Amino acid sequence: MRAKVRRLEQRDIEDVVALQSGCPEAAQWKASDYERAARGEMAAWVAEDDAGIVGFLIARRLVQETEILNLAVRVGTRRCGVGTSLLETVVDWSKSLGAKSVLLEVRATNAAAVKFYEGCGFRFVGRRRRYYADPVDDALLLSLSIFDSRRAAI
Repeated sequence: MRAKVRRLEQRDIEDVVALQSGCPEAAQWKASDYERAARGEMAAWVAEDDAGIVGFLIARRLVQETEILNLAVRVGTRRCGVGTSLLETVVDWSKSLGAKSVLLEVRATNAAAVKFYEGCGFRFVGRRRRYYADPVDDALLLSLSIFDSRRAAI
């Protein structure tokens, strides 16, 4: 069954924090950060299937861009369309707001995530040296042009 994407709600926070803790490559936020997202201070979605929450995405609107702040998919459900469904949702939301692109940062050493994002049409636009700690790593800046006809269909 394909995961259903819906807005993050207060009742989801414990499950999202648990999912996050199983994904060390994701930003490790506090429950209070997700509470802010559930209150609408950031845009937030969860993907769920019959087993519960299997992914989440947190984003915010910048002037003409959307920035993905945090994205994680449960290890056992990766490569099943969950991440793509979440990205499709944020792209549709971004279009509705008139955004021209979607931006994100990813650890330079997270080759699987980089490959996934590139497969969805994101392109390398910059690097932040030693951006991440524990372990120290560079951040790759990736961007997806929402209205670029050459981008991959997500």
